[in-house]
Amino acid sequence: MQWVRRTAALHLSLSVIVSLAFGQSSTLAQPAAPQTSHSTVKPAAPWKRYCHPSVGFCFRYPSSWMMLGEVFGGKGVVVAPEQKGDRALWDAITVAVIAPPAGDGGQTNARTLDGVIEQATSAMREAGQNLQTLQRQQQTVDGNPAQMLKTRYRENSTGRDWIEELVFIQGPENEIYSVALKCAPEHLVRLEPVLKGLLGSWRLPQPAEPATDPATPAK
Repeated sequence: MQWVRRTAALHLSLSVIVSLAFGQSSTLAQPAAPQTSHSTVKPAAPWKRYCHPSVGFCFRYPSSWMMLGEVFGGKGVVVAPEQKGDRALWDAITVAVIAPPAGDGGQTNARTLDGVIEQATSAMREAGQNLQTLQRQQQTVDGNPAQMLKTRYRENSTGRDWIEELVFIQGPENEIYSVALKCAPEHLVRLEPVLKGLLGSWRLPQPAEPATDPATPAK
């Protein structure tokens, strides 16, 4: 899937969505038993709310964090706490749609979460070294099926170690969304609760109720 491969390349240099890992094996783990959504994890107030103007997803993130800008041709955004140094090396969370709805020209193997993870993992193997899957788990987010993939890797271009925790979400029209944390391993304990809070607030727009004809008597 072209979008996933672009994502993998971007994540290596610009802190966006595709995970790589540091370890001895790049073999995918099998999904663990399904878990309920993150709705029980409540963000610490006050958090800012963001709604994508065209894709439509909404989420909340800490008020002290910055909106770094758009990725994937405007189909996603990156948020991060303020840090020192090159922004390409900042801890960050990317929220995006990475596969369009069915009928928008996407490939059929991108219509399942397993297909997206296989495509992303293949791109990771090509882009990085020592890929290791730490955890893979089925979840639900806003009532939609999702899978979480957590990895660790050493980045070729910088020699830095990273943890990436990605959650791929399948929407009602088989579109695929991604919420991805990329951070230094020593920062995971502090930033993973933020990821869970963001996931607990992530929403898709509700379909509009069909209009009723006032001239038609109710049954």
